[in-house]
Amino acid sequence: MTDFDPVPPRRNFYGRRHGKTLRHSQKGYLAEDLGALRPRGITVQDNPDRELIDPTAIFGDDRPLWLEIGFGGGEHMVHMAARNPGIRLIGCEPFINGVAMLLGKIRAAGVTNVSVHPGDVRDLLDVLPDGSIDRAFLNYPDPWPKARHHRRRFVTPEHLIPLARVMRSGAEFRVATDVPDYMRQTLEEVPAAGFTLTGTSDTPWGDWLSTRYEQKALREGRTPAYATFHR
Repeated sequence: MTDFDPVPPRRNFYGRRHGKTLRHSQKGYLAEDLGALRPRGITVQDNPDRELIDPTAIFGDDRPLWLEIGFGGGEHMVHMAARNPGIRLIGCEPFINGVAMLLGKIRAAGVTNVSVHPGDVRDLLDVLPDGSIDRAFLNYPDPWPKARHHRRRFVTPEHLIPLARVMRSGAEFRVATDVPDYMRQTLEEVPAAGFTLTGTSDTPWGDWLSTRYEQKALREGRTPAYATFHR
């Protein structure tokens, strides 16, 4: 356990919430930085009636709002925030070690257009208004390789239908994975949830930053695949 524990889930959650013992500096990021970056009204404790929140209140303005689902170590999220200062970017990640890594990167990069929910993205999707997200990223999600666990993948109706609801018409949804069966399921399930496939490739987007997960996949001989959808 750490000095900071994520809010317990109100629904089934199958991923990890804690990993290796955090370094002293990482504990400091959680204690000193997370509070200011954490949006209110998302958790059941903050918002027991699950009333819709006003996204402009998170950042104090109405710039385009992007979402990263499971930001891992945070390098892609910080890269996108720094590259696109005219947008707001909220990331959701229940793995507290990843949250601590992200906070360190935010501090080092000095980006100010980010917000961090250290929990399940479904809690955020519950309370966002219709059509409030302009772009969403799903990079190297947990593959859940066993067939009996495929229902735990993000690319299932439980996640995709709420995501489609909160994305505006024409908004872009990007998916990157090195697991062929995950991409197979993505190409089947995402269009069925209300998205249009607009491209697949074995080369990334022009503004892509290769993550540590992707570098590991490449070292181990796996080929990444990238898919782009629009709402």
